[in-house]
Amino acid sequence: MRFRRTLIAAMVSFTVLAGTGAAAAGAAVSDEQIAITTPPAGSAAWSHDDSLGRAMPDPAHATADEVAAFFASLTPAQQQRLVRTYPLVVGNFDGAPVALRYQANALAMEQELAKQQDRAGNPALSGTERSIAAGQAATLTKLLIPGRQFLVFDPRGRGLVAEVYGDLGTAQRVSVLVPGSDMDLQHFDRSDTTDPLKGAAGMGQALRAEEQRVSPGTSTAVIAWSGYVTPVGLGADAATARLAQAAAPRLARLLDGLALTSHPTTAPALFCHSYGSVVCGLTAPHVHAPQGVTDMVVFGSPGMDVPDAAALGDRVRLWATARNPGDWIGNVPYLEVAGLGHGADPTDPAFGAHVIASTGAEGHNGYLTAGTASLRNFADIALDRYTDVVCSNNNGGCVSGL
Repeated sequence: MRFRRTLIAAMVSFTVLAGTGAAAAGAAVSDEQIAITTPPAGSAAWSHDDSLGRAMPDPAHATADEVAAFFASLTPAQQQRLVRTYPLVVGNFDGAPVALRYQANALAMEQELAKQQDRAGNPALSGTERSIAAGQAATLTKLLIPGRQFLVFDPRGRGLVAEVYGDLGTAQRVSVLVPGSDMDLQHFDRSDTTDPLKGAAGMGQALRAEEQRVSPGTSTAVIAWSGYVTPVGLGADAATARLAQAAAPRLARLLDGLALTSHPTTAPALFCHSYGSVVCGLTAPHVHAPQGVTDMVVFGSPGMDVPDAAALGDRVRLWATARNPGDWIGNVPYLEVAGLGHGADPTDPAFGAHVIASTGAEGHNGYLTAGTASLRNFADIALDRYTDVVCSNNNGGCVSGL
């Protein structure tokens, strides 16, 4: 195991050296992260709660259909009692009513904020521990601004979170944005930085703003889904599919829940950035949207851990975004050897994706920048305006037959 980690570190450092310099390479190799695969805190007590006189749906194994049927059978008073008693369970339960999840997650955030504020002022803790707690409290305070809607919140580890922009109850088009490495609770919303598109919140807001600009008469909703443990830096986790394998069932459950709790006219579109495209690639075979084919758009992709687009299944239509010249991901070898690397390049014509233009985009995080061809293409795909999509070679071949 030690030799394998050393080999991965050497490969990653070489890759980053080729694209960004020695200083970046030295900072890129990071420790492995622990994937979160178990249900949130409170699940054990939930499962043993017999106050309703019947079995509770198992947070670890219940299907979205079972969860939806359970909540539909409850009175409003019963629903509210469960929200207050088990906010983390209700807030993360795919299939539960969206409004209840928003309410539960806001309550769970408030409780976590109080906990971190207490830790920040606890003299028994070290200065480092108090500083970390103060930072977490500041993050939660920003997320708790009234009007924000969270479909996922779990404070374990680095924190899982997903925010909704728009009204899922009335949206005719729904998009799910799946970010890549270095995304967590602390880095989710970077609106107060010089590059808000490095955060999933900024990416999701940019996509929805473009959808509204292109078609102001269409009701849309975008979910920025940072609901899995992402790699940190470009170390062992970024070079393997281990974390993506743990994330794929979580993303599949989200989509199953959306099929029951939202009613778009077409299947939700998936927008998968960087390592997020590995998550999407592994999720694709489990996509069974009742509204039809799911559009999956990858950008800044290191590969998808599948040999070609056909391996994603016939329920997914894959769009690959042409890499801009400043995107360092192009320095990553597109191969897979003994579990290292993520396979073929989705933008290669032989892969079988519909390759779209990204004119005007700069760098690894620039594909959602206003005015770029990539952002406009993303909106057109989300809105099913395929005839307006600009192909990477400008010959219209990527939309032929659609």
